Amino acid sequence: MDEATVRKRVEKVSSMERIKTNVDKETGDNIRNMELDGVKVDEDFKRYYPYNELASKVLGFTGGDNQGIIGLEVKYEEYLKGKNGTILTTTDARGVELNGVAEDRVEPVAGNTLQISLDYNIQMYAQQMAEKVMEEKQADKVGILLMNPQNGEILAMASYPTYDLNDTRNPESMYGSRMVEQVTNANGYYEIKKTNTIIDENVVASMDETQMYVNLDYLWKNFCITDTYEPGSTAKPFTVAAALEQGAVSQNTSFECTGVLEVGGYPIKCHAQGHMSLENSIATSCNVTMMKIAQLMGKEDFCKFQNIFNFGLKTNIDLAGEARTASLIYTPDKMGPTDLATNSFGQNFNVTMIEMITGFCSLVNGGYYYEPHVVNKITNASGATVKNIEPRVLKQTVSESTSALIRQYCKAVVEYGTGTSARPPGYKLGGKTGTAETIDPMTNRRSENEYVVSFIGAVPADNPQVAIYVVVDRVNADKQDNARFATKITRDILMEALPYLNIFMTEPLTDEEKAELDALQQDITNQYIQTPEDGEGADPDNPEGGSQDNPEGGEEADPDNPEGGEQGGPDNPEGGEDGQNAPWMDYPIDDETGYRVGPDGRQYDAQTGVPVEGGESVPNPDLPLNPGLTGAG
Repeated sequence: MDEATVRKRVEKVSSMERIKTNVDKETGDNIRNMELDGVKVDEDFKRYYPYNELASKVLGFTGGDNQGIIGLEVKYEEYLKGKNGTILTTTDARGVELNGVAEDRVEPVAGNTLQISLDYNIQMYAQQMAEKVMEEKQADKVGILLMNPQNGEILAMASYPTYDLNDTRNPESMYGSRMVEQVTNANGYYEIKKTNTIIDENVVASMDETQMYVNLDYLWKNFCITDTYEPGSTAKPFTVAAALEQGAVSQNTSFECTGVLEVGGYPIKCHAQGHMSLENSIATSCNVTMMKIAQLMGKEDFCKFQNIFNFGLKTNIDLAGEARTASLIYTPDKMGPTDLATNSFGQNFNVTMIEMITGFCSLVNGGYYYEPHVVNKITNASGATVKNIEPRVLKQTVSESTSALIRQYCKAVVEYGTGTSARPPGYKLGGKTGTAETIDPMTNRRSENEYVVSFIGAVPADNPQVAIYVVVDRVNADKQDNARFATKITRDILMEALPYLNIFMTEPLTDEEKAELDALQQDITNQYIQTPEDGEGADPDNPEGGSQDNPEGGEEADPDNPEGGEQGGPDNPEGGEDGQNAPWMDYPIDDETGYRVGPDGRQYDAQTGVPVEGGESVPNPDLPLNPGLTGAG
């Protein structure tokens, strides 16, 4: 505090004037030892966070009066705050305390303790990875979520930039981020917009009090629950699952993709061409197939299933500040044919990260939509349980049979599709890549060079124990439409987290993978092929024997093509003749991305030849936009 402020308060005529709260103990003791007439130092309590920046946006912090501001601190304040103690003293008529008169003290009651599902080590892995990507790629934002799909527990929730919980107003935490400003949108509401100004010491010095608060408030927000964006192709498993549930398609349905489909007078492009089974359409991320599926469903049923998957609704996670996206998705009466088409592959509606991963968990866990939660139990100062937070199933989104198919299709994404670079050594991973164009706030048109890329997945693919979702917002790269920015993070985190969680490897390791694990000094103690309880020679994914793809016996299905018919695969992603002779084999490999690049700039996976998301999959920038995404709705 500056001298003028202190002097003004000291010289004010009143019976008592509070100068400052939450003074550190050393300062308080020094003032008390001065024995200044009329100056009293009262005992107070201040929250201390031993891990500083770790999980700061989940835990939240308290204000000067120890009242919760954000995060768990405000959500569970009634359990955490306890009861203040009091000191009763005797004063004269002027309010001056009488010397030599004993004080009466009422001791404070300690608040309760939260036992949370976040794992220190996994949270650390996620946060370090988010920071690394921010430093190396200068992305606008990075969000990482890990969740137990079998009960809704959040294992890690990280976003960057972050801040020190013990120094929440330190502007240095904002250095390197883009400055934001508060503006009024077309509907007359306040809105936060990013500027092109990068915050540094000089920018901070130029901020007024309002600008400082707006930018600190933006820093404190938890990207995983407060920010919205278009999910891109990670929405495709939801489209297929909805169509299977509705009966618009069956597992044997197939489509033809010619690389473009005209809808509502607009040509909408796709990078994948050829004969598409449902599995192939998700593995190769085919926009045309999704649009045709949505047309078969119709807008009424499509919107009905968006509601079933909880799009547009809050998940009710036990954290303050979760955004509701009701105004950012379509209702049937406002959805045109082009809107239906773009929604089918994850464009033109917005979601939050927690919304997506919670819905995805229900797609792969048998259909059960668990309410996500961070707190497992509340205990008092004696350790006695005050409240248990049990897993809570809110609804069933899809059937067990549909869930099994979605697991199969997502597994194909990582085996031979657009997500091969996400697979951690020794594990079967299922998931989906996503690439979504952002909307330029200045023109209200789709940007042709700024993207949000993502990967959502679950492992082990056949019996998911961990779900992971990684979102990278606008990396600083010439070509941002590269899902590998997200898949590499996924792989690196799972390589650390899965052995730590004692989730057994089920796949053989190549020599290269063994060398990679050795370099990381990771023990391969749980590697291949069985857990102790499986018994000798048992398949860990099918301990009872028989074929998983054909559990009822009879003629054996082709595990790479359980639906029958012409099917793409690792060596033949588009079906038809042997893909080994395909032209992409002769395309050069880009050192930065690891992809083969064709003469037209299209990227292909170097090993499988599957076209990589981005490039010609960009929808027509002239397509009509959801008014809710531009502030005009």
